Amino acid sequence: MANRHWSGVHPQAIVDPSAKLGEGVTVGPWSYIGPDVEIGEGTEILSHVVVKGPTVIGRHNRIFQFSSIGEECQDKKYAGEPTTLVIGDHNVIRENCTIHRGTAQDRGETRIGSHNLLMAYVHVAHDCIVGDRTILANCATLAGHVTVGDWAILGGGTMVHQFCHIGPHSMAAGGSIVLKDIPAYVMASGQSASPFGMNVEGLKRRGFDKDTLMVLRRAYKVIYRQNLTTEQAIEELEASFADVPAVRPLIESLRGADRGIIR
Repeated sequence: MANRHWSGVHPQAIVDPSAKLGEGVTVGPWSYIGPDVEIGEGTEILSHVVVKGPTVIGRHNRIFQFSSIGEECQDKKYAGEPTTLVIGDHNVIRENCTIHRGTAQDRGETRIGSHNLLMAYVHVAHDCIVGDRTILANCATLAGHVTVGDWAILGGGTMVHQFCHIGPHSMAAGGSIVLKDIPAYVMASGQSASPFGMNVEGLKRRGFDKDTLMVLRRAYKVIYRQNLTTEQAIEELEASFADVPAVRPLIESLRGADRGIIR
């Protein structure tokens, strides 16, 4: 039986001479690796993948067929500036994903962390920051300048408005339309998305103990059950839970909510 891995670059792939491929990188048939591309060791590029630069891809990633990685963005202000895409290690990028480089109007960089799963047809637009160990399910779509925190999960078909922040350990149900920030740990659903409690099951799977979960539930009630403004909720959380490290990401996600939080 033939090995599913190619040894190096398949004869029917095109790799620009200036591209840098680490040890053990495989490139499948009919894939294109352009100039100014750097791919770390052990990464597997399957067939029919297009990677354009400037792009840096880390180690031991798998990128599936018909994905477009590092293409110039769709922002009408983009004028050909040398912006970048940076992808970390151990990511799985499934079929037909599109990930665009940044714009000069922002940091000039789109960044994806490590150990993420981007399912089929996911779109990550210019200047997005995706953390570590996230799951973006089929057809999830990030507009420009979106930030997704570590361990966040976006259900299939979720659409996120530009400049929104998705807090760490939060979760959006499939089909959600996110127009404002989702605070850390919060579950969201709807069009437009509304809060539906804390992501308790997800937190249990990640080792949060009962006492911490109880504190986070109390913190959630401060934000969503006491008719406080975001500023007032931050003050109350700082006063009541300053000695609880797990509440700090929640406070920081409120403090950085320039678009406001989902209500």
